[in-house]
This record gives sequence, C-alpha cells and structure tokens, in this order.
Amino acid sequence: MADAVDKSGIKEGIVLVNSMHITSNVFINDEESGLKADFLEWLEELAPVGDYRHHATGEDNADAHLKRTIMGREVVVAITKGELDFGPWEQIFYGEFDGQRDKRILIKILGE
Repeated sequence: MADAVDKSGIKEGIVLVNSMHITSNVFINDEESGLKADFLEWLEELAPVGDYRHHATGEDNADAHLKRTIMGREVVVAITKGELDFGPWEQIFYGEFDGQRDKRILIKILGE
C-alpha cells in the first residue's frame, strides 16, 4: 500500500482502499494476533454460521454478508508529506468471510 502512494508522487491528499466483493472488507486496526482472534470470535457471535433466508437463493453465505456489513466496506487514509498518515499501531487489513477466491481491491489516490 505504501508503495502505491510512493509511486503516485502525491505529497498531500487521501487514499481510498475499497474491497470490491460483497463478503469481504477492508479495515484499519492493530497487527496483533490476539486482537485478530477477538475480532473473529466477536463477528461469529454477531453473525454466526447458520440458516438464513438468503440461503433460499442457493447460496449459503449470509453470515459472510452480515460480517462484511458490520466491518465496513472501505477505508480512507490521509497522505501527509508523501506518507500514509497512520496512528502508531494502525495498518490496513483485508477481511475475507466467504472462503478463498479471486478478489479485487480498488485503490484511489487523490491529491497534489
């Protein structure tokens, strides 16, 4: 991600990072294994694997849709002096809630 900003030549601006799939997300948090496990447990409590009306369509991933909604779709980060302007522990993460398949991420860098 930092390479994309560096190659853009943008010194002041913003970057938008968007998960382009309905059962995945992009979020900002701390790279810490206990916290990542806590997120997974918390999401499973809020949107457990189970029987949902969505499954009548032939899909069985309603919980993944709900988890994506809880976690959000995209993040926006300031660019200051050509660097992503994060807090001390912040990083961008990609969350996948419906198995491993090809995904797309959109990155838009705006500024001067």
